Amino acid sequence: MSGLPLYSTKNSATRASWRDAVLSGIAPDGGLYLPVNFPSISPQEVTELKGCSFSEVATILAQRFIGDEAPNEVISHICAEAFNFPLVCRELSPKLSVLELFHGPTCAFKDFGARFMARLFRHFWGSQSRQLTVLVATSGDTGSAVANAFFDPSPNPPIRVVILYPKDKVSDVQRRQMTTLGSNVLALQVRGTFDDCQSLVKEALRDERLLANHPLTSANSINIARLLPQAFYYAYTTLLLNDKDGPLFVVPSGNLGNLTGGIIADKIGFKCRGFIAACNSNETFPRFLTSGDFVPQGSVETISNAMDVGNPSNFYRITELLKPESDARSLNNFLRACSVSDSDTLKAIRFYHSQYGYVLDPHTAVGAVALDRMMGEYGTDTPKVLVATAHPGKFSSVVKQALNFEPELPDSLKSVLEKPETFIEIDARYESVAGAIA
Repeated sequence: MSGLPLYSTKNSATRASWRDAVLSGIAPDGGLYLPVNFPSISPQEVTELKGCSFSEVATILAQRFIGDEAPNEVISHICAEAFNFPLVCRELSPKLSVLELFHGPTCAFKDFGARFMARLFRHFWGSQSRQLTVLVATSGDTGSAVANAFFDPSPNPPIRVVILYPKDKVSDVQRRQMTTLGSNVLALQVRGTFDDCQSLVKEALRDERLLANHPLTSANSINIARLLPQAFYYAYTTLLLNDKDGPLFVVPSGNLGNLTGGIIADKIGFKCRGFIAACNSNETFPRFLTSGDFVPQGSVETISNAMDVGNPSNFYRITELLKPESDARSLNNFLRACSVSDSDTLKAIRFYHSQYGYVLDPHTAVGAVALDRMMGEYGTDTPKVLVATAHPGKFSSVVKQALNFEPELPDSLKSVLEKPETFIEIDARYESVAGAIA
């Protein structure tokens, strides 16, 4: 079975194989890649997948998308190696569960996409003599997950990573997860915002002079290889909950990649009741669903910093996926969104701890507020899944502000606090980034 060809969201005539799309990251016209056709998983096949492990489900779905562009045994090995940590769906009450996606090595949901992507990159890049540079713009967790996934202490690593993160706008733990690795990981601290970092990465990927001497690709959710595995855990969760109409997912949302993964899972046959996109004070997407106008804005700094995105790239994938119902009014039948303040985020952390004895990180707390506001629009019998995107220990200062104590840190987070940091601080100018790459 051949892989499903991909097209650009800016021009459906622009096509690419999985190999070319993964290694280039972004389409030549600046669009994002999506499959021309999506695999269809029949109800019988969905039933047969119940009882399978997460890596087994991921292997089957990855093969349906990628086809013979990667042998079955390669995909199986990639999934088994990438997803070697637990996915936990924890029930808080009979119709409310928390999907804990933070049990990977960097304690954030982005471990799923980053680890799968890094291994697929290595397969597609092979043993070429030239070094591939992976560019990453991050508002927090993407950078640490990608740095960990691609870290290679060997003398001549075939792939290196350059991470751009905004100065003073990521948590201490997040920063240290990017700046304490060294070797093939270069951390660039940018005097600017996440949107500045993302724009600089996009500009580099379009710079033909730079590309001629330095093969570049991206590792944000703009890269289809980072995005695809996010569909897998939504599919797997529908199998765990086993509800005929599927659960309602509440998704903390910034660049909208996590949300896009959920929509893909529903599209290929894993039924979801709907989605609530929970945004912080960066309300570009909620405003679109209210007004019908997509108006990117400068990002606003919040305590849920990984979602501080004013111009979410995956917006264009979402409207493509939900065509012909891609206007705001039609989208509201399946997809809702709201904006949450920092003060309400802190209140949610307090409430969940007092009500359930459960500690939320600030991003998941944004989701908790959104769910509470919209609970009345769904039946009491609707199974609801709050997607937990990060371990609260990554945001100890915020949790302490809400609860007057710091959460226990996993060993993986404790260790980075003891290591020395190495990074380069630059202005938010393209010349600075290009110089660092070269």
